Amino acid sequence: MIRPHRSHPLWFAFALHRVSGLGLALFLPAHFYLLSLALTDPVSLDSYLALAENPLVKVAEFGLVFLLAVHFFGGLRLIALEWLPWSGRQKSLAAGAVAAAFFVSGTFFLQAV
Repeated sequence: MIRPHRSHPLWFAFALHRVSGLGLALFLPAHFYLLSLALTDPVSLDSYLALAENPLVKVAEFGLVFLLAVHFFGGLRLIALEWLPWSGRQKSLAAGAVAAAFFVSGTFFLQAV
């Protein structure tokens, strides 16, 4: 049984913001590790960078940029919720945030291919 508040579109915006934050938090340690290889072991870094040419990695990069954009625009939505008077346009603003995140990540993906 779906709880009534979980069928509201803004609950999905809330859930997507939490999932994107979790995904970014899981990615950051790996990212920092690879950055540290630039200082400690450049040969290993080169092998990881060669892996970045794999098409599956390109799709994963799209997902990462999408999570980043969703988290950014979701954060702007939360700031607007806290600082601005709220109106009935909440659903449109949340959908616009997801559309903007998809546009940003899609643009990145098309340039990376």
